[in-house]
Amino acid sequence: MSELSSAFQRCGIEPGEHQGGSLAVRSPVDGAELARLHETPASQVNEIISRSKAAFLKWRNVPAPVRGELVRLWGEELRQAKQDIGYIVSIEVGKIIEEGLGEVQEGVDICEFALGQSRQLCGKTIVSERPGHRIMEQYHPLGPVAIITAFNFPSAVFAWNAALALVCGDPVIFKPSEKAPLSGIATFKALERAIARFGDKAPEGLAQIVIGKAPLAEALVDSSSIPLVSATGSTRMGRAVGPKVASRFGKRILELGGNNAMVVTPAADLDMALRAILFGAVGTAGQRCTSLRRLIVHRAVKDELLQKLLKAYSTLRIGNPLTSGTLVGPLIDEDAYDAMQKSIRAAQEQGGKVLIGGERALEAEFPKGFYVHPAIVEMPEQTAIVRHETFAPLLYVLTYDDFDNAIEVHNDVPQGLSSCIFSNDMREVETFISAAGSDCGMANVNIGPSGAEIGGAFGGEKETGGDRESGSDAWKQYMRRTTNTINYSRELPLAQGITFV
Repeated sequence: MSELSSAFQRCGIEPGEHQGGSLAVRSPVDGAELARLHETPASQVNEIISRSKAAFLKWRNVPAPVRGELVRLWGEELRQAKQDIGYIVSIEVGKIIEEGLGEVQEGVDICEFALGQSRQLCGKTIVSERPGHRIMEQYHPLGPVAIITAFNFPSAVFAWNAALALVCGDPVIFKPSEKAPLSGIATFKALERAIARFGDKAPEGLAQIVIGKAPLAEALVDSSSIPLVSATGSTRMGRAVGPKVASRFGKRILELGGNNAMVVTPAADLDMALRAILFGAVGTAGQRCTSLRRLIVHRAVKDELLQKLLKAYSTLRIGNPLTSGTLVGPLIDEDAYDAMQKSIRAAQEQGGKVLIGGERALEAEFPKGFYVHPAIVEMPEQTAIVRHETFAPLLYVLTYDDFDNAIEVHNDVPQGLSSCIFSNDMREVETFISAAGSDCGMANVNIGPSGAEIGGAFGGEKETGGDRESGSDAWKQYMRRTTNTINYSRELPLAQGITFV
């Protein structure tokens, strides 16, 4: 625990902040208590929102490239704290240390992206049908943004949203998952240090954090003073958040469930596919929204691929995520383990055959940690349980004969986040990424479904939410758009040729 205390100290988390509170934070590694955090009283939420509104009135007038300087400083602070925040992510969430460090790197990368974006918040100039007129679009700051994150990416998702919101002129209020608040606090502390370095151009209340359980998130979702709510979590959570925000005519960014598939054709490089399957299906113990859940493989190569896959699964190193060489850490908690067991039983009842895995691992060594052997279940068809997302290392194998049928099976699930195909056949590849192919927000070729880069827009369709974060033009969601028509003539012609005297 001394190593954790040292990491807390270097990240700026004082003993009084992580001791003596009511919110117990436990590590999935061994069940040990990591901290007792002080929860934000519900009575303070309105005051926090008021401070954010006041900060907005000042921050929106700071030039965007100057706002970009703040996220540049934040990126510097994240670089310096990368080892410590990555360690906290690993011990709090159960990711192997490489993935913990990779998550912090995502924060660094989005700060670099947002810095460049701060000089490119561009609108269009549009020709007018009327002489002596010009039409142009502008993007203006929107207002306070609430950022509600899930346990599986407790650092990166906050950074994705906050970096863009800040350069767009919006203050942020951060509500980390109660299952992984320490990683969020450490990331937030790096932002606070950047704000201190930035100086008095940053108004009080520009970035705030609330610690606690669902009622705090609900208060942010319900507030008409928060024009944008970004929420990451389950589809069930999205069904609650979406209508509430819509009922008050707010904007939302929902990043919800994924039931991601890989199509492997006879023209695939099977060794490449194997490596992609392993990281996609067992990385983060299958607890990524982009984790590989379904393997749709052509009958001609199924046996060969499964032979390779089963051999690789039998040698996976399961253990303490902080130990070098570990590839699979624990599930987040007992509920996640129970959900996996329930899905395996349902799959068997629906005709599935367990090829490997599913059993609890390392129970003697870690009686309070929920480690499992990643499972592969061969299914006769895409049944109800296969259409259901199970947040665990559970991979379903489906067989196809006809490529069009493979795409049909691929799309026949409620979720639409990430997808991929392994093939060296140009026609198969182009069909998969065409309008008639994958219906997901992300469609990859010869790489797995997880591990998206910052530069592209991240998000999916259908029950995934339909929204986008991170790169491309995702920044537009954090701003309000105006269309301006400017008459520089001495006449007043009306549009559509209307005459009105």
